[in-house]
Amino acid sequence: MGHGGDVIAELTADHKEVHDLFLQFESTPPGSAHRKRLADEITIELVRHSVAEEQHLYPAVREHLEGGDALADQEIADHHRIEQLLKDLEGREPDDLDFGRLMVKLRTEVTAHADDEENNLFIQLRDAVHPFVLESLGNKVREAKKTAPTRPHPSAPTAPPANKLLAPGLGLVDRARDYLTGRGR
Repeated sequence: MGHGGDVIAELTADHKEVHDLFLQFESTPPGSAHRKRLADEITIELVRHSVAEEQHLYPAVREHLEGGDALADQEIADHHRIEQLLKDLEGREPDDLDFGRLMVKLRTEVTAHADDEENNLFIQLRDAVHPFVLESLGNKVREAKKTAPTRPHPSAPTAPPANKLLAPGLGLVDRARDYLTGRGR
């Protein structure tokens, strides 16, 4: 869940972790229970990552980058599309005809979003923001992921302060549901 380093290192490590999960998913036989477990792991990691970015990264983008509002709005729009796909996947079984199609679409969206962040947004942040601030943001992102929801909530607020107030409660409920159902183990 936490990798260490500044915010860019932390989020880039998350991107790699999710990429590796997608590779595992693709090498798993269609319709298998293991595919569902991997889809759940991908969902958990993506939701935690997105919530942490919305709580800490995007407000910093708005504050420190020229055109930051537009950049943050675009990233949040990407998150919304991804979270809607995750919600569509949530009730599907691995042998459902739409399951594989939704996973391909999810991977395409996630890959494009991660590539854009790594090749555009993170470069701008590295150039514009003091390393101390980036390190502090990395710590905040790691902390946020600890209490973040683990299930998609596409209608939840995406901007502070509402997202910072609601996310821990949603996270608690999600983790209780995960515990009771065995999801994510």
